[in-house]
Amino acid sequence: MGKIAFIFPGQGSQTVGMGQKLAENNEKSAAYFKVADETLHTSLSSLIFNGPQEELTLTINAQPALLTTSIAILEYFRESNIQADYVAGHSLGEYSALVAAGAFTFEEAVYAVRKRGEFMEAAVPNKEGTMAAILGLDREPLAEVTEKITEEGFPVQLANLNCPGQIVISGSRKGVELASEKAKEVGAKRALPLDVSGPFHSSLMKPAAEKFKDVLNGMNIVEAKIPVIANVMAEPITDADMIKEKLVEQLYSPVQWEDSVRKMIELGVETFIEIGPGKVLSGLVKKIDKTVKTYAISDIESAHAAIEALKEETR
Repeated sequence: MGKIAFIFPGQGSQTVGMGQKLAENNEKSAAYFKVADETLHTSLSSLIFNGPQEELTLTINAQPALLTTSIAILEYFRESNIQADYVAGHSLGEYSALVAAGAFTFEEAVYAVRKRGEFMEAAVPNKEGTMAAILGLDREPLAEVTEKITEEGFPVQLANLNCPGQIVISGSRKGVELASEKAKEVGAKRALPLDVSGPFHSSLMKPAAEKFKDVLNGMNIVEAKIPVIANVMAEPITDADMIKEKLVEQLYSPVQWEDSVRKMIELGVETFIEIGPGKVLSGLVKKIDKTVKTYAISDIESAHAAIEALKEETR
């Protein structure tokens, strides 16, 4: 059996009730929801378990909610003694990966992502920025489109390079609209506007990144015990200063997810275990390389099924 990577989902995977059954059945996992409530001085766990969905989906809530649920699931899965050789997360998921790698504590991470969400929401007011998924177009022609429209005075750029034929663009509302139309003219199959509260991973997030740097400077970030494949450059990092630097850049830089997955495969990863709500990343991994194995662990049942299958492989 080759190497194993743990991968963690980002914003968009949140659902009301995620992690609830786990919290009710496992004390160690339940403790994370309690710690999140105490750290943030709010009943985040009640919002996660009971909703409403609209409130849970707000960036300032979704980010700490997903981190908390992912780490609670990881805590349960850890009892299997299955270890990761590498970790990675999609955007917000990078924080779950860094907690898994021991680069910072859960308390610091949950506080940091709440602040990250606040700064991201405040950076571009009144829905002046947005994002859209462009399907069926390669990155080079799409980058040409976004560069041309940005030069015309409507900022827009590639934000999430998810898998072949699925790239999210981000920027000013007008920039994203113009780029979506132009992308279809040059061969994109579809352009889907995304229901997001801001233009994440675009240059418009630079004011948020400046403020967020102070939050990270106040954290005790240490060397990661497991290499983390950073979103910004799709390379493994463990150095504490480098982690801090890349988390600041991550706010306004594209998420190099396709390249991150390819990098892990190049490093010998044959099994990807998605830990957290949903199975978006497992789907993307399969679109990048059909030959690797993927498991999505979002609850007790899926954890048990994965543990059995993985033990079977090593027999």
